[in-house]
Amino acid sequence: MSKSAPIHGQWSSPMVFVLASIGSAVGLGNLWKFPYLAGENGGGAFVLIYLLCIAVVGIPIMVSEVLIGRRGRLSPINSLALLAKQAGGSRLWRLVGGSGIAAGLIILSFYSVMGGWALAYVVRTASGLFSGVTAKGALSIFNYLVTDPERLLAWHTLFMLVTTLVVARGVRSGLEQAVRVLVPALFILLLVVVSYNLNSGYFMQSLHFLFFPDFQDITAGGVLQAMGHAFFTLSLGVGAMMVYGSYLPSGASIPRLVLAVTLVDTLIAMLAGLAIFPLVFANGLEPTSGPGLIFTTLPIAFGHLPGGAYVGTLFFLLLVLVALTSAISLMEPMVAWLVESLKLPRSRSAALSGFLVWLLGLVSLMSFSRWAFEFQFAGQLKHDGWFDILDILTSAIMLPAGGLAVVIFVGWVMPKQSLIEELGGRAGITFRIWYVTIRYLTPAAVSAVFLYMMGVI
Repeated sequence: MSKSAPIHGQWSSPMVFVLASIGSAVGLGNLWKFPYLAGENGGGAFVLIYLLCIAVVGIPIMVSEVLIGRRGRLSPINSLALLAKQAGGSRLWRLVGGSGIAAGLIILSFYSVMGGWALAYVVRTASGLFSGVTAKGALSIFNYLVTDPERLLAWHTLFMLVTTLVVARGVRSGLEQAVRVLVPALFILLLVVVSYNLNSGYFMQSLHFLFFPDFQDITAGGVLQAMGHAFFTLSLGVGAMMVYGSYLPSGASIPRLVLAVTLVDTLIAMLAGLAIFPLVFANGLEPTSGPGLIFTTLPIAFGHLPGGAYVGTLFFLLLVLVALTSAISLMEPMVAWLVESLKLPRSRSAALSGFLVWLLGLVSLMSFSRWAFEFQFAGQLKHDGWFDILDILTSAIMLPAGGLAVVIFVGWVMPKQSLIEELGGRAGITFRIWYVTIRYLTPAAVSAVFLYMMGVI
């Protein structure tokens, strides 16, 4: 088992790794996509299929990424290069780590823009702007924000500044202190909103919408959606779990910690549905609005509820925390690589990474105004130009390809004895199930996700 300590520092305890990984995994998609997909694909039936996909896709890949990180004790690029060299493999495996880091930075560039939206909506909701707002008014407010490059630039810059400052402080003083505060705060805010909904009169309807099993609504497309969401919801394929794994103490059990992260991530996704849909049903709104549910539909609900300004402010503050914890994890792999390979001070590495992401983010924020254009992808019309292109590049191509490469590397390149050492020292039944899964089942499942995202199936 890995005995060396990472040059960047180490989590003070396995529990901090769990908090950091939860912060990385829980993203904006948890707050709208999982409830939306569950409601549209058989409720409880979709949840059961999703949990099965987590077992076949999510957990095996996450264990593999954390294992690579802790075994290599370096950034994703250098860990893969080191482990490939030890296994007698090609030096080109480092490109998998490089692709993950690049995907993370690209995602962060448009994720920061959306984080800016959430920041702007905290202020707008707290000011009472949505009081009595109509559907047309809510849409107008959102369009006014996203089509004004100067406003978006200010919020995007603020979001990236906060992210960069946290990462620049290092593992113990920056990342660890941030997740110790932000992740518990995320739970508290989510539970406050759910508790508010208990007396709304629509809580049971939301439970039925989300969890009542209706297997007639399950299709092959729904299964592939569950598989795809199981992959993306755990922040896989962007190097975050590798670099967080490199800070993990040697004696910690990787499978147990990964299981804890996946269970909490799924719990948060389900709680998110109970935070959102009672508000939607109480106001007769459309529950299948996708991402527009957050910024154009929910404000209508907050604007017509008693105390809605307070609940809405808490909700959008929750979005900010979710976006920030994910953003920190997306930047960390690049910063770690710059420190290792270019010998730059951590503060300068964080500043350089933050500036590159901020610069690329200008492409996304201009996609809603002057650089907007439409195009077809996989039979769907996309309206937001480069924003959509960057989203498709990462979610449909880079992340599935990276996840597939990771399980092939762990299952077919790394020595089996190294895997056994890193996962507890015994080749018991749990290890054998995981080993067979990453060699055969997971690659097949990720390949299906890739083909589905590309519109082939």
